[in-house]
Amino acid sequence: MIFDFIGMIGVVMILGVYAAVQVERMDVKSVTYSLYNAIGAILILISLLYTFNLASFVIEIAWLGISLFGIVQAFRRKRQ
Repeated sequence: MIFDFIGMIGVVMILGVYAAVQVERMDVKSVTYSLYNAIGAILILISLLYTFNLASFVIEIAWLGISLFGIVQAFRRKRQ
């Protein structure tokens, strides 16, 4: 199903950036890190439109909110 595929892309994005942090290829304070996490969360949320799961929905909303906060913080750091 297309929604499963979209969700899996989101999962790969989130796990990919997490792996990149673990092997020291990405800085958790970078806008790229937060942007990939936000996009990944959005894609997973889209997949949840097809097969809703409350626990997954709640964690992805939190993941998205935290990622958006990180994006704002990264842009503030760049301005200073």
